[in-house]
Amino acid sequence: MIKRSRQGVGESTVDCVPVFQKPTHLWCGKESLIMDIRKTVFTKEIIEADEMGKPCDPTTRVAAIAIVQNPFAGIDQEDLSQLFDVGSKLGQSLAEELVKMLEGPPICYGKAALVGSSGAMEHGAAVLHPKLGKPVRQAVVGGKALMPSNHKVGGVGSSIDLPPGHKDEPWSFDHIDTMTLWVPDAPRADEIVLCIGMSDGTRALPRVGKGPNQS
Repeated sequence: MIKRSRQGVGESTVDCVPVFQKPTHLWCGKESLIMDIRKTVFTKEIIEADEMGKPCDPTTRVAAIAIVQNPFAGIDQEDLSQLFDVGSKLGQSLAEELVKMLEGPPICYGKAALVGSSGAMEHGAAVLHPKLGKPVRQAVVGGKALMPSNHKVGGVGSSIDLPPGHKDEPWSFDHIDTMTLWVPDAPRADEIVLCIGMSDGTRALPRVGKGPNQS
């Protein structure tokens, strides 16, 4: 098994890292997935006025950002199911923490993934779409609406716009929002930045109508 050795400047580097290992214990009848998580970042903001300074009903927005190594960085891999399981595991643990951070019940949710430069956009799709949604819906108690998402490839310090939306009412214009997230030292070329966001209210002072124009 080849391991990554991050050396100093001018020293040699051995590429590829054993991100996913197969331990001896079992989980649900299958070998458990061990993820190499470099760090997890949580953010919380309480919005009490709009950009013009006009007061509004307070809304709390929270986000969890997990930086994990990408096992398929630099590899043309057809089967991305290992990343499906990353989404499932992180979706459960991070969503439960986010619900606790909110001031009120969760109303909006969204997800995003920023893939390091040696990966592909599809790696971000793989951690977000197949399995992440179910545990998040369980945590927010609902989730009739599609979970809004965004994914892209970017360099260290890049930002990603996470698009929260109402968890049960996809046409609720008041709850369509944007959270711009970034971590200064991520993603490295062989990493994925996985983001989950929630809020307990609308945008500040929404006033563009309550649904699609039927005229």
